[in-house]
Amino acid sequence: MNLHRFLALCHKEFCQMLRDPSSFLIGIVIPLMLIILMGSGLSLDVKDLPVAVALEDSSPTARSTLHFLDGSPYFSPHYVSSISEAAALMDARQADAIIVIPPDFTDRLEQGHATVQVLLYGIDATTANAANTYISSGFQAWQAAWAKSHGAASRTGTITLVSRQWFNDANTSSWMFIPGLIVIVMTLVGVFLTSLVMAREWERGTLESLFVTPVRPLEIIAAKMIPYFCIALVGLVLCLVAAYYGYGVPMHGSLALILLSSIEYIFVAIGMGLTISSLTKNQFLACQMALVVSLLPTIMLSGFLFDLRSVPTAIAVIGHVLPATYYMELMKSLFLAGTTGPLVIKDCAILGAYAVFFVFLSLRVTKKGVA
Repeated sequence: MNLHRFLALCHKEFCQMLRDPSSFLIGIVIPLMLIILMGSGLSLDVKDLPVAVALEDSSPTARSTLHFLDGSPYFSPHYVSSISEAAALMDARQADAIIVIPPDFTDRLEQGHATVQVLLYGIDATTANAANTYISSGFQAWQAAWAKSHGAASRTGTITLVSRQWFNDANTSSWMFIPGLIVIVMTLVGVFLTSLVMAREWERGTLESLFVTPVRPLEIIAAKMIPYFCIALVGLVLCLVAAYYGYGVPMHGSLALILLSSIEYIFVAIGMGLTISSLTKNQFLACQMALVVSLLPTIMLSGFLFDLRSVPTAIAVIGHVLPATYYMELMKSLFLAGTTGPLVIKDCAILGAYAVFFVFLSLRVTKKGVA
């Protein structure tokens, strides 16, 4: 690769981007509007609640208090014998709540008062609040039945729920939404901006003019990627600053890993944008394709709005094909839960493989399109 020629191409791309106001509109203004407007006002209801039950008291009385979980469309209980097993299920994202029935539950209940601990997965604040409400309603219904069977004057059978949220001390849904919004912003900048601008160059014939020069296709593709990579990084930094200082979203995980995973996803998104532009060579078609294959699936099927464990199997399979799903999981975990080795290694490896695949595919498709 000729370094002087490559730097000249990069300079040409930066100058062209600076002369185009739409680049800054799509890359900086719209991301800021999304992070401010949606971060302030977006909220959702939830339906499915996988629950881990640490049944440390296995007496019939203790089991009867949990009958509201069995056969309910709102719960999918997993019964374990200790809180450590239940915590492992939550760490593996197989439970959104933990109900802890202590060993002395039955004895204390007979004496008049018992305590049940409820631990909630606070990364999804909406799900956590719904879980707390549903579980409280279930125990209240059991207490009403107990009082009826033992007489209204009986003072036994009183249960107090002690609820705690893990990973979301502020109990706010914005902590859950804002990391997901960063994924949407990176998709918007990487796929939409790249595909639209590149498709415009195909329409004007400027790319064909470059390909007939001695410049190699790899140099052209790399020179095209670098400016949009830089503007995506600017958008990422603005989003991180807004999330941390504007909304107080904590970063329990490593900032270096957040940046690494984001860089991987930016390459994925830019590779997708280059591929779409080379296939369509038309701005309108590129916009429609980018909307269908990137932005809408990222919003609907990546785990941003719906937990993929609660959707039909076919939809879950499609969701797990999307690169955004793994970036979404990484961002939420790194922001709120901290650095969990196996999850980070798995998701970073998958994103790295997607990045190599889409960059290679964009190079092949672009060369074929020119030929």
